[in-house]
Amino acid sequence: MTQERIEAYEKIRKALTEAPLLHMPDWNIPLKLKIDAFGDGLGESLHQVQIIDDKPTEGQVCFFEVITDCNAMKSLLNMKSPNRHILRSQIAIQEYRGNMNVVHKEGNIHKHSDELSRWALANTPVNPGYLPLEE
Repeated sequence: MTQERIEAYEKIRKALTEAPLLHMPDWNIPLKLKIDAFGDGLGESLHQVQIIDDKPTEGQVCFFEVITDCNAMKSLLNMKSPNRHILRSQIAIQEYRGNMNVVHKEGNIHKHSDELSRWALANTPVNPGYLPLEE
């Protein structure tokens, strides 16, 4: 990691966190939550669904859509007789059952969330995202 790369990272980070790029989403438009879990972390991104034409569409209405490469998340909602450990997870997401839609996407298609879940650099002081470990 060079000083030039750190400065480039800071410049990009500053550009992405200043107006007009960040704004409150329109809560009347559906949202998509794209997630990926990895051994080192969790990557997620929230997408606002844009409607190009004003034609009404028929279909399931849900408040949000979870797009993940974890096939277990999709099957969790459809299990007929889960064991007690899985039942605990089903109960935890039960309140969202009618309001969310879970979509499975393969990891090679689901790249942006997959990349967010992995640390590109070690957690050392030369990393711009360095977080000192508490002891």
